[in-house]
Amino acid sequence: MIRLVALIPLFPLIGFLINGFFGKKISKGLSGAIASLSILASFILSILVFAELQASSVKEHVVHVFSWINSGHLSIPFEFLVDPLSSWFLLIITGIGFLIHIYSTGYMHEDEGFSRFFTYLNLFVFFMLLLVLGNNYLITFVGWEGVGLCSYLLIGFWYKNTAYNNAAKKAFIMNRIGDLGFLLGIILIFVNFGSITYTEIFDQAGTVDPSTITVIALLLFVGAMGKSAQLPLCTWLPDAMAGPTPVSALIHAATMVTAGIFMVVRSNVFYSISHVASETVAVVGVVTALFAATIGLFQNDIKKILAYSTVSQLGLMFLGLGVGAYSSAVFHVTTHAFFKALLFLGAGSVIHAMGGEQDIRRMGGLKGKIKITFITMLIGTIAISGIPPFSGFFSKDEILAHTFEEHKVLWVLGMIASMLTAFYMFRLLFLTFFGKFRGTHEQEHHLHESPASMTIPLVVLAVLSVVGGLLGLPEFWQLPNWMHHQLEPVIARPHFSMLSHETEWLLMGIAVAAALVMIYITWLLFIKKKVLPAEREDLLKPWQKLIYNKYYVDEVYEGGITKPINGIGKALYEFFDKQIVDGLVNGVGNLVKGAGSLIRLYQNGNIGFYVMNMALGVILIVLLTFIIK
Repeated sequence: MIRLVALIPLFPLIGFLINGFFGKKISKGLSGAIASLSILASFILSILVFAELQASSVKEHVVHVFSWINSGHLSIPFEFLVDPLSSWFLLIITGIGFLIHIYSTGYMHEDEGFSRFFTYLNLFVFFMLLLVLGNNYLITFVGWEGVGLCSYLLIGFWYKNTAYNNAAKKAFIMNRIGDLGFLLGIILIFVNFGSITYTEIFDQAGTVDPSTITVIALLLFVGAMGKSAQLPLCTWLPDAMAGPTPVSALIHAATMVTAGIFMVVRSNVFYSISHVASETVAVVGVVTALFAATIGLFQNDIKKILAYSTVSQLGLMFLGLGVGAYSSAVFHVTTHAFFKALLFLGAGSVIHAMGGEQDIRRMGGLKGKIKITFITMLIGTIAISGIPPFSGFFSKDEILAHTFEEHKVLWVLGMIASMLTAFYMFRLLFLTFFGKFRGTHEQEHHLHESPASMTIPLVVLAVLSVVGGLLGLPEFWQLPNWMHHQLEPVIARPHFSMLSHETEWLLMGIAVAAALVMIYITWLLFIKKKVLPAEREDLLKPWQKLIYNKYYVDEVYEGGITKPINGIGKALYEFFDKQIVDGLVNGVGNLVKGAGSLIRLYQNGNIGFYVMNMALGVILIVLLTFIIK
């Protein structure tokens, strides 16, 4: 079955081609079915590949597809690498992707761009599968750029809205900055190793100068910062909420932002060698987690709150990567995929019920109107807040425990970010589903539960958000933990906790107690005291206004980078382009035109004039002949 792994990305590609060429000629039902079934086929095949890999004693299989690039000494085959890391990500991408496709058939049913939406969605999944399966950095980079393209297409899906187009451009441009770092890292790898194939590079990593490894690792991390929205390249992700809600779920849970995590784990050999690079990853991760968590405290758009929670959770994942807990970071990627897809799709169900309203200040009292959405979102909120026995508790606790072992200060910062998560997520839950309805009479009349195509994926994801943490409990399975032990062949230096059981229990107790305290404070404010967010920005205190405006990072970028670059571009256009380039081009044109005007006078149509000129020409030739002799 592993030999057929190339079919996994092929199925979504076929779905993309069918909907791309014939989507307008077939019904919406058939278009959605083709797109969804293509992902289901990939998911089933991913399960079979994963099962065969687990049963095999060989944990690394290279599947040659075709010869790709051969030029001089450069030879890059198109190959797929099937190992515990790639096979696990296949399950996440296709499994969560399939549920989002099913959900989208209901959510996007009335949209005029229905088939175009599924065309982009299938292409998105195809490129993400290519990214995780590639056996070399170039194939990974093709998938990397592909998901960037698809995110641009999907974020700006409703292209008639200028603001949505701007959000799409922002995501695309900011990711290009990170991609440049990734590309430079790949070039440096080829220069030093003579190859970009994973199976050839990592065996030689110890023979290269450590300072060079550090530069490579940092350049690769720049790419990860862009794709996985870490400071300073994180501001595109909240704006990406401009796209349809299923797109947000796909970007945040199964594709795009997880690409950076995957790439760092795949390149863990470099980070294991370079302590500087690892510490950089950890510091950037925890600072990003805090930065995004504080911003989430005062946001009122239901999707933007979830977006900042994603940035914060990704920061915690990078914190885990930075302290060497690679398998714990992958574990959190997995549980996060469950509850974040659930939360975004739940938010979409709320927006669907509210007739497009996204401001939680205009909601309230929805728990009795959309009960399935409420219950599932409650489960997702508990999971992301880190309350046992829900999935988020186990994966987040592992990262914090490893961080405590390596760096106490970073552990404290990670704990604060985790506490803030519990606050703003329950703030979202309480303001959306509890209290009195604060919307319009028309919105209240419109309230209804979403169709089965939307609620069934919510229920499935809710179940996974509850039981997903069992992946981290070897005692439950009576087997070696897959996430930690099966990833050992992929990880150069597996991180095993040296903490005593008493310390582990103490850390778990502190984490749970802190989360419960924050939930109680949230309940006290928004349920008992019925505090509501300020209706106007001028009613906020200065420090609240600072956070509400996202620390004015966008304004700093606009004033310090965008406007100066635009100003330089305008000045160069007015002087260099118009005066020099256009002057040179127009000058040549005018010269030719003037010469043509003069030569045209020579062609006067007088036969006698032409005969005289011929005679003069003959005389001139004869004279020149005598002179030359």
